Amino acid sequence: MMSLVFVYGTLRQGESNHHLLADAKFLGEAELTVGYALYDLGAYPGAVIDELSVKALYGEVYQVNATTFEVLDRLEQYPTGYTRELVVTPYGQAWVYLYLHSLEGMPLITSGNWCQH
Repeated sequence: MMSLVFVYGTLRQGESNHHLLADAKFLGEAELTVGYALYDLGAYPGAVIDELSVKALYGEVYQVNATTFEVLDRLEQYPTGYTRELVVTPYGQAWVYLYLHSLEGMPLITSGNWCQH
């Protein structure tokens, strides 16, 4: 079964974990326009729901098979490190991984773009 995923951090093109999407189909860039905040957790980012945020969350959408989706779940430590939520993208509904732990002391990436922070 194929699924769509919206990636915003180390899975994006040019980033350290992009190779995990080698079997995925790149559909295009996308942004989630409001309701999310992106934090710098060190080697990777974490996005959370933030109803007050007016900043966009920038990323890429991929079509992945079940095997790749399982690899992504392991990378993101789903369901204990990150949870998944369906979001609307120009390419259809896609899963996004949202961070589940404390963000106290973590810097906000105000641009909403991990690749440009």
